[in-house]
Amino acid sequence: MSRGLDHIVHAVRDLDRAGELYERLGFTVGARNRHPWGTHNRIVQFSGVFIELVMFVEPDKLCVDGFSVLFAARNRDFAAAHDGLSMLILESRDAAGDAQQFQRTDISASPVLHFERDGQRPDGSRVKVGFSLAFAADRGAPEIGFATCQQHFPENFWNPNYQQHPNGARSVSNITIVAADPAAHQAMLLAFTGAAEAKSEDDGYDIPLSRGSISVMTPRGFATRLGVEGQEPGSGACLCSHQFCGAGLERHSHMRSSGRHFRAGARRGPGRPAGKRPRRNPAVHPCRLTLRAARRMVAPAWQINLPMRPSVPALCASAMRCHSR
Repeated sequence: MSRGLDHIVHAVRDLDRAGELYERLGFTVGARNRHPWGTHNRIVQFSGVFIELVMFVEPDKLCVDGFSVLFAARNRDFAAAHDGLSMLILESRDAAGDAQQFQRTDISASPVLHFERDGQRPDGSRVKVGFSLAFAADRGAPEIGFATCQQHFPENFWNPNYQQHPNGARSVSNITIVAADPAAHQAMLLAFTGAAEAKSEDDGYDIPLSRGSISVMTPRGFATRLGVEGQEPGSGACLCSHQFCGAGLERHSHMRSSGRHFRAGARRGPGRPAGKRPRRNPAVHPCRLTLRAARRMVAPAWQINLPMRPSVPALCASAMRCHSR
């Protein structure tokens, strides 16, 4: 049986502004938590899956342990180069067994690692949460961190009060990877996910999971399928978007537009004819945030495409401009 989506790490330089961005898009964002290796996070939680906003804050806590190297330092370096989606983490029922399997398939990046931290309930009371992780690596995609995560106190982590979002989002249904050569990453992703096979597409392939799915495609395929230009994955592959599903998403005031999509980005400048948009390189023009209805979904679904090199303040400012239209 394949592993399902557990969470996606969004590495940022300003945790409060990142939380503000998600809140302006209609998501409920949890309180700030602290890790013993110097990162802080805020959680956007759904049933069984979440988005982890992460910022490296306390360099004096960084050591040489596995979490310091594979999580804190990775996200520190990633965010120093560009805010964006840095890690894909799948659910685990046996992290120790996952680590052994990753060793057998030559994708292992660590033995199983365990940690606990304090969490906070909506009423302010403190609880203990604990996790075991097995890290994996795709040597052809150093921009992406991979791991599986086993929850040890799930009753203290998952909370229905945090899973109610004003925009109607109910779950993360897909994560999209853009790769120069999608086929070069297929064997690793099948070993990592435990999926039996990938479904071929003209521009890449989809991997169905027990919760959600992973789509891998070329930059051209990303532009064709999602209606926005894909990033050029200079290091082989990158996480480019995550998709949310849920009834009523398109009715939320922050996601209104004429037609079927909402776009936050540059406006038409002087001297450019109406209806004409120049080709834009997301690495040069990072202030773009697109939510687009997924054509293949029966239930309403929206795609958030986070450029590899945005600044959170710029994204927040761009979103606010569009919200005020």
